Amino acid sequence: MTARIVSDPAVMMGKPVIAGTRITVESVLERLAAGESEAQVMAAHPRLTHEDLLAALEFAAHALRADVVYPMYRQAA
Repeated sequence: MTARIVSDPAVMMGKPVIAGTRITVESVLERLAAGESEAQVMAAHPRLTHEDLLAALEFAAHALRADVVYPMYRQAA
């Protein structure tokens, strides 16, 4: 796992963040999922680098490899 992602109970309630920032992996993923480009995310957070964004994606992929079943619910039409 990359050292770019860290978790400290004293920072953002222990959520995984980009090292040296208070920018959560969750926030980065939400922005990308909402359709923001890499450039837009980095413009909103000038301290972020391309490598930081890749580390957030790598962290998320690794987290989803766990042997956990995630229920998927469909919203009623």
